[in-house]
Amino acid sequence: MTINDLIILLILLGAMSTYVPVFMCLFFTAVAGFVLFTDIPVLFLVQALYRSLDNFALVVVLFFILCGNIMTAGSIVEKLIRVANVLVSWLPGGLGMAGVIACGLFGAISGSTVATVVAIGGFMIPALLDHGYDEKYTLGLMATSPNLGVIIPPSIGMILYSMISNVSLEGLFLTGFIPGLMIIFFTCVYTYFVCKNDRSIRSKSVETKEIYHAVKDGFWALMLPVIIFGGIFSGAFTANEAAVVACVYAFIVEICIHRSMKFNDVKRITVSSAVTSATLLIIVAGATCFGRYLTIEDVPGRITSVVLSNIHSPVLFLMIMNILLLIVGMFMDIISATLILGPVFIPMLHSFNVDPMHFGLIMTVNLAIGYCTPPMGVSLFITGSLAKRDIVYVSKAVLPFVGIQIIILLCLTYLPDLVLFLPRMLGFAQ
Repeated sequence: MTINDLIILLILLGAMSTYVPVFMCLFFTAVAGFVLFTDIPVLFLVQALYRSLDNFALVVVLFFILCGNIMTAGSIVEKLIRVANVLVSWLPGGLGMAGVIACGLFGAISGSTVATVVAIGGFMIPALLDHGYDEKYTLGLMATSPNLGVIIPPSIGMILYSMISNVSLEGLFLTGFIPGLMIIFFTCVYTYFVCKNDRSIRSKSVETKEIYHAVKDGFWALMLPVIIFGGIFSGAFTANEAAVVACVYAFIVEICIHRSMKFNDVKRITVSSAVTSATLLIIVAGATCFGRYLTIEDVPGRITSVVLSNIHSPVLFLMIMNILLLIVGMFMDIISATLILGPVFIPMLHSFNVDPMHFGLIMTVNLAIGYCTPPMGVSLFITGSLAKRDIVYVSKAVLPFVGIQIIILLCLTYLPDLVLFLPRMLGFAQ
């Protein structure tokens, strides 16, 4: 590391420690680097900023954000939770299991962890507490299960990784199904053993008739992920087109079938989604500018050389990547981390015979876990605010669930065939 690199790192860390917004930290650090250490005009940064936003691949992110907001504003979320609940509520800890399954269903449409925390957590935290579930268990479950929002496709993190690595987005989406289902299954198993002897938890038996009515009532909501994935993997439309189709479908269902939304709400939801999308695009712009500086200074190349000269084992390389990404996830959001670190790590993969699609999943899962780890875990703050608990209490509550997800992360890291067989079977990977 040169003195220039150290100065830039200190500027970035100093800005982030003073609670300056992440996009401003990245952008102003890039400006400082260009002014102090290069002869390239700052106008180049303006051009890079514009080109980063003029990217058709970002359209899919914007429409999935809109789709998630439509679901949250309407009744689709409530119907998904009801379906999940009637399927498992007869088991010990069934309502907790329903919360995990609902996060998976919602994540299969929204692609966002934050949206999943707000939408599902707002419903499930009061319900779990009212039914006698332990508060620590409840907050730990609802802070970590929304990680499925970026692991189960469509995932905003995967979309951005595909954009910078040129791997197949459809193939990358397919890698997320197995880890997502594993997280759901093992979290449900943990819930069963935690709750089976707890007499304070109130559960109820469910009749077949009730299951039928819940599934019938939630049919149109359940069809949304079917349309998205069925359309993408059948070749009927691309991922970008699937996002648009999902938005149109969600609007039609909420306005014409569920009638939980009026035409007057369309403008409000669209404007709100546009504001959220603009925030995301600003982060993308800041991260791209900082990435341009790193590329010009050949930081990725120098890091690659150091790594290759000191690490020779793929097992050790993947372990170090996991540790580093888990630490980065504690301080940086998945969008910024993917756009900045992706171009740094991707050139190393060929030397260690690591599939870029496999690494994209590893990166996504690591950074997803960062949503529920202190000190900057967004899910911790949102869950704490919903339950009126401080971040220290919530951080302790998530430990068992984070442990489950880290074990699954290690499995998918060292068993690549476990997650790559679906993309290979459908022709999206070699």
